[in-house]
Amino acid sequence: MIPGKFDYHRPATKTDAFKLLLDAGPDGRVLAGGHSLIPMMKLRLATPTALIDLGHISELKGISVSDKRIEIGATTTQHELIQSQELFTACPIIHETSLQIADPQIRYCGTLGGNIGNGDPGNDMPAVMQCLDAIYTIESLKGSRQVSARAFYRGAYVTALDDGEIITKISFVRPPTGHGYAYCKLKRKVGDYATAAAAVILEMSGGKVQSASITLTNVSDTPLCATAAAAAVTGTTLEPAAITAAVLAAEAITNPTADGRGSAAYRTRMAGVMVHRALELAKERAGDIGATSISASATGAPKTGKAGGMFGWLNR
Repeated sequence: MIPGKFDYHRPATKTDAFKLLLDAGPDGRVLAGGHSLIPMMKLRLATPTALIDLGHISELKGISVSDKRIEIGATTTQHELIQSQELFTACPIIHETSLQIADPQIRYCGTLGGNIGNGDPGNDMPAVMQCLDAIYTIESLKGSRQVSARAFYRGAYVTALDDGEIITKISFVRPPTGHGYAYCKLKRKVGDYATAAAAVILEMSGGKVQSASITLTNVSDTPLCATAAAAAVTGTTLEPAAITAAVLAAEAITNPTADGRGSAAYRTRMAGVMVHRALELAKERAGDIGATSISASATGAPKTGKAGGMFGWLNR
């Protein structure tokens, strides 16, 4: 299907983008990677009269890693997240998650801000950002404010963003060296949305879990922060009984809908299976990361790090 008529704008600065979005009113939408918005426009599920393309605003890009915090610009692409050795060393769950989003061609254009900003419950990064307890910096002509990822999502495609606001930056405390991590995702085929997925970050000391964070993807209208599941494994050695308790606690908060990926009961059970796998993998990795380097073969990206050939036009 063909989208409705709209005006296209390509601002060079944040201020220009804010003004264009304000002028467009409630029918204006920002365009990041476009892989959620454009399909909705083709189906006439979204009919914006103005698109404000953020892809040429340099101040919205970039990755900054310090000893204490990590900051990522909203229009940083999934490909750029994958290719950052510094980010991989500091927070490898982002690398692992990005590799499971769609396919290489889409990852060249798809952005972190776009993935977290439109409230699609099937997107992968919102749960990971909740697992990291990330903060979203939101800006408009009225100023700047910060919203926790855990408070940002209100319902399917409903977020804390007000009219005229744009997510400009994502930041979070750098996980401690030696932390365990995993993002386990069940899907029907490569590139599909998750039937169910789980993110886990944990810190272990003396063989016991000192702290844990567990979140779920696509088993409710929003990403879910499974606080009871995390509490069930904290202080344990992640013995089978503790993992089983965490699985049951995670399954208890799900509310999936039946669709082509399976019945509601099946998707709830698969959420538990993903939590089980992610906890075991995170335990295995705890205390044994940071020395691995990224290779072109591991990322699935061209060795040049650029999109070439017939797909070169996708790079931006």
